Amino acid sequence: MSQSYLVPDYYPQFACKMGACRHACCVGWPISITLTDYFRLLGVECSPDLRRRIDVALHIAPRPMPEAYAQILPRYDGQCPLRMEDGRCQVQAELGEEALATVCRLYPRGVRTGEWHECSCANSCEAVLELLLNRTEPLDFVELAHDFRVPEATQRVHRFEDGGRGQEIRLWFIRLMQRREYPLHQRLLLLGTAMRTMDDALSAHDADRVDALLTGREKVDAPSLAPVDHQQLQSGLDIVSRMISMFDETSVSIREYGEAALHYFGEGEAELSRFVEAEKRFCALVPQWTIWFEHMMVNHMFFTQFPFQDRPVSLQDEYVALCAVYALTHFLCVGYAAQHSELSGLVDVAAAAFRLMEHTEFDRYASVMLKQLGQGGWSGLQPG
Repeated sequence: MSQSYLVPDYYPQFACKMGACRHACCVGWPISITLTDYFRLLGVECSPDLRRRIDVALHIAPRPMPEAYAQILPRYDGQCPLRMEDGRCQVQAELGEEALATVCRLYPRGVRTGEWHECSCANSCEAVLELLLNRTEPLDFVELAHDFRVPEATQRVHRFEDGGRGQEIRLWFIRLMQRREYPLHQRLLLLGTAMRTMDDALSAHDADRVDALLTGREKVDAPSLAPVDHQQLQSGLDIVSRMISMFDETSVSIREYGEAALHYFGEGEAELSRFVEAEKRFCALVPQWTIWFEHMMVNHMFFTQFPFQDRPVSLQDEYVALCAVYALTHFLCVGYAAQHSELSGLVDVAAAAFRLMEHTEFDRYASVMLKQLGQGGWSGLQPG
């Protein structure tokens, strides 16, 4: 049965690249599947070769639950055992899309059927980032009827005080990120001011003030951008470098790109000058980079239902984590542009970053990490 979903306006144009992906979504990590998918795949009628591949691929999860009962584990070389030499999935090629595990059928679509019916596509997919790279107009959100055939949503564990207007508040935050009269970093500061103001109104159960903010009766002004001196730039760069180093140790997704960037920039006085020069090359390679980053940030905010994700994190911590998303992506892209000139490679870097940020507990750990580094307040990362 079709259901109306709120989706980004690019959604109808999205198409999977299938075997043409440079970095397939199934490579390098275990894929969680439901209990229903596990037993269906175990019993599906198929060729002997596919049966052998399925039996090798499926493993019961360490802590099995109905929605994450088993995993499709990668081979020694990181490849999915079900992937053929031409890049396609043998399950889909032989049995059709309907035979795929739910996560494989839907990815990169994030279908939300809990408090709000929504669907977006993850930035971790290179096809999504290529689509966002090639558009100029701000993302809009539209209603779309669709039958995604997804399992029943699990009950939300953590509730937020949102006055029953959570989706409106989320879209208001997104519109602030799209205010192009301000530079992108100033928009992040504006978002921090707006989130703090909204947090005060929600905490006070002040429904009239919440309405005033959402309707524009109460204005939120962007903080002024003070001139950034050499010491501030160096301090900000040091913090992002340390953050990259910490995640390098645990993330296969960004390790190659992170280590290459850190090695290129080096340390000390040379680090800042090398970064400034690399940023110039990045801007020359992608003249519309602020628009692309706006799209990525907005798409990420909608995909993750920022800032009302189902976890016990304050709005301030969610804001700090979002600043970390921007800073890490920017640092890795600038580091890549310092040594390469292929747009496709730049897309791959950003997709790898969002693979870490959207499919792990990155947001939760990033806010804690930045607090430890002295960057845990409403003012965001300084400088951006």
